Order: sequence, then C-alpha cells, then structure tokens
Amino acid sequence: MELDEYNAFCAALPATTHVVQWGGAHVWKVGGKMFAVAGWSKTETLGITFKVTDIGFEMLKDQPGLRPAPYLASRGMLWIQHYDTPGLSRDDLEDYISGSHRIVAAGLSKKKQRELGLSV
Repeated sequence: MELDEYNAFCAALPATTHVVQWGGAHVWKVGGKMFAVAGWSKTETLGITFKVTDIGFEMLKDQPGLRPAPYLASRGMLWIQHYDTPGLSRDDLEDYISGSHRIVAAGLSKKKQRELGLSV
C-alpha cells in the first residue's frame, strides 16, 4: 500500500481526521484518538501502525514483516507495525486498519460517538 492509498482509505472511514506530525508521520484519528500511523520505515514498504485486540496482537507480533509497534507496544499498548515484506496482504491490512478504527471509536464516550454519528 502506498501513502496516497493509505490516506485515501483512512479518509473514507467514518468521522476521521488527518494530521502530519512527529517528523512527517501521517496520523489518522477518530474522535481525536489515533487509530493509524504511516511512516518510519527503513524499507520500501510503507510502515503502517494500527491498534489490535489481544488476540490480534498475539497472532501478528511474530509474523514476517510485522512487529509490535515501536514505542507503543513497549508501553503495554496493543499496536502492530506492518513494516516490511511479506507482511499483510492489502485486503488484510485494510481489514486491520478498519478494525483499529472500530476499536478506538468503541473506546470513545457514548456522547462523543453520538456527536460523530458513529454506531459502534
């Protein structure tokens, strides 16, 4: 997935906002809370970081091209970084980004969810 494809995919999810911060990282948020970050890869593969469930973390953390997200996972947070090949297929990556959006949206207050028009 290229950066423009990543940004277009995240923009199509409900109630999202985009900011470039931390030295050029493309950060996508829902309700002011981060659900996906792209950038920081030392390979040709775009580094994409996303939040997962406990089970998702255990399944993905040791797969080739994936790792616990630097900084976030070391603080006990359940974030995975797709950083190299083979990593995830595009469809799977999009599913995990969508899932991250759902996880973060579900953690918002009910009032905030209503304000954003989210039904999670």
